[in-house]
Amino acid sequence: MHITLESDYALRIVLFLLQRGERADAAQIARETGVTLRFALKILRKLVAAGLVKSFKGALGGYEPAKNPEEISMRDVIEAIEGVYCLNRCLNPAVGCSRNMEDCCPIHRSFGRISETVRQMLEEQTFDKFLAETNAQKTE
Repeated sequence: MHITLESDYALRIVLFLLQRGERADAAQIARETGVTLRFALKILRKLVAAGLVKSFKGALGGYEPAKNPEEISMRDVIEAIEGVYCLNRCLNPAVGCSRNMEDCCPIHRSFGRISETVRQMLEEQTFDKFLAETNAQKTE
């Protein structure tokens, strides 16, 4: 199991913007993160819609983080791209089975517990921790 490439790129884009500390245009973001411009723009639209990134138009336009690093978690970014994290599609009421957790099969309940654990772990992984780790590596 793995996250989508789109979520992986979104995490890298958010980290780049936070590390940069100033506004960057889409072309620079794409170049520095190794994401095609078209795909970066698609990701940036979702990040802006989720309130994680701000966009600015005009000659001095571009993108910058909308929140501080400690206010943005891996869960925020992944769910901005993919929706609520679920280990299995049966947990998504729009796609999977329509039973609630009490009336579902044991496998569904187990997937639900695992999904909640993963969501909690992703919530704990905030970007201030990634920035601190990056800064520590630079000083070694």
